[in-house]
Amino acid sequence: MNGEQSEPQLPLTRKCELLGVPRSSFYGQRIKASTMLSRADATLAFEIDRIYTETPFYGSRRITAQLQREGYVVNRKRVQRLMRIMGIMGIAPGIMISKPHPEHQVYPYLLKNLVVTRPNQVWSTDITYLPHAPGTMYMVAIIDWYSRKVLAYRCSNTMNADFCVAALEDAFREHGKPDIFNTDQGSQFTSDAFIAALKARDVAISMDGRGRAFDNIFIERFWRSLKYEWLYLHSFKDVFSMKASLANYIDFYNQRRLHEALGYQTPDEWHTSAPCGADFNLGLLSRSPAEMRPAASQPNACVNP
Repeated sequence: MNGEQSEPQLPLTRKCELLGVPRSSFYGQRIKASTMLSRADATLAFEIDRIYTETPFYGSRRITAQLQREGYVVNRKRVQRLMRIMGIMGIAPGIMISKPHPEHQVYPYLLKNLVVTRPNQVWSTDITYLPHAPGTMYMVAIIDWYSRKVLAYRCSNTMNADFCVAALEDAFREHGKPDIFNTDQGSQFTSDAFIAALKARDVAISMDGRGRAFDNIFIERFWRSLKYEWLYLHSFKDVFSMKASLANYIDFYNQRRLHEALGYQTPDEWHTSAPCGADFNLGLLSRSPAEMRPAASQPNACVNP
């Protein structure tokens, strides 16, 4: 017994209408309209989604504690069950994607309090696991910290460094090079091949502190958007259909998705219209877009050749 009352069951779609909750809040496991949740669980799932949206680094323990602070009588097992249904987890998942290599060199973190003023000043990368892909699938992406633009990405069913180096070369070929390239301390990014590609182009190397997801916050936010807005909403019959769908989402993300932090412009618009002197202090993430830059019509004079 878990203390929950027995209640008449309603289809999830109807519950969302009654509660004013978008069905998109119930991501994960490719939830269908026939899924049944009690009214109490539907309400609790809405609150879990709210807390997770505000603090995506919270796992089930902290979400449970926050719900209890707000007066909900709930245990962790129930929260874990609903999080599994919703397909969400804290930023630091149970699957260890990036593991350090004990013999590889680790570089210092260079982005603390750095003011980013233009595209190609800072790039960063990360790997994520795509849990609902057909078979085991990992994805690496490279983004520009100024514009949030996805510069390159690759998918692989293995965790070796090859697909990460391939994505890096794609980004260099299409977008030039950054002043600073930030990664975590995973063995793929500390590998000889990856480091050599950066050093060959005189790119300064920056690495997150161990266990510090916020050192690479913009790509962590991209992963959340990717999974909530694409992965958890689709099923794929094979790898080819998944990759085609992913390419469409990346095009949408770069070219059409409006970002509140970018003054409701797209990453492509922000990337190509960046004016000189438009400061973006990474230590002051609460600054409004209006404070960070003038109008988007300003011509770009800052992109590295």
